[in-house]
Amino acid sequence: MDDMKGILFDKDGTLFDFSATWDRWGADLISRLSGGSAELATALAHALHYDLARSVFRPDSPVIAGSGAEVTALIADAMGAAAPPDLEPLLNDAARDAPLAEAVPLAPLMARLRSTGLKLGVCTNDSEDSARAHLRRAGIGAAFDFVAGYDSGHGAKPDASPLLAFAEATGLSPAGCVMVGDSTHDLAAAREAGFRAVAVLTGPADFAELAPLAEAVLPDIGHLEDWLARRNGPEAL
Repeated sequence: MDDMKGILFDKDGTLFDFSATWDRWGADLISRLSGGSAELATALAHALHYDLARSVFRPDSPVIAGSGAEVTALIADAMGAAAPPDLEPLLNDAARDAPLAEAVPLAPLMARLRSTGLKLGVCTNDSEDSARAHLRRAGIGAAFDFVAGYDSGHGAKPDASPLLAFAEATGLSPAGCVMVGDSTHDLAAAREAGFRAVAVLTGPADFAELAPLAEAVLPDIGHLEDWLARRNGPEAL
């Protein structure tokens, strides 16, 4: 089995803690779009599987793993004639400004991983523009050899195409790459692409949901170095 030469990270729930980053953002978005209408706020919360009373996304929310285009369509359907004509760019702009909560200190981790010669990438169902903005804000924009969003031309997870695009862009065999993510979309895409699949518990999904699709389930990406050392040998890290 190939040593790991490339790591492709999901973004939300993996690099950034999902609840700490997105739950408050969801409340603010619903408030903004509903314009004070309790009926519209309820409709939006229902469409996004958002618990208004607790200000959290439910574990089955399409926002967790769905693409920006899918989320836009759900909101547009819930709003009907009240939906603004520029809804998708409005949502992308709002996502770009989300309050980021790093799952672990990212800059030193990415520096250590890069120092071993690993190729690094990000594959998110958020927009590429938002992804690059978040990576820059976290001070890790230059750490990645590849960044893809749902709108980058490779499709969206659970399709394997964006993962295969990472392998092609970096000149690596899929068998030498690992996809690290917090959702079944991430892990299903990894299996379809021939990547190794590692899950983390910094998103809404729990161990029981992720374990059947993952080679390993880690508390967070801070444990990834130990996992790699066990797979690649002590000289790897």
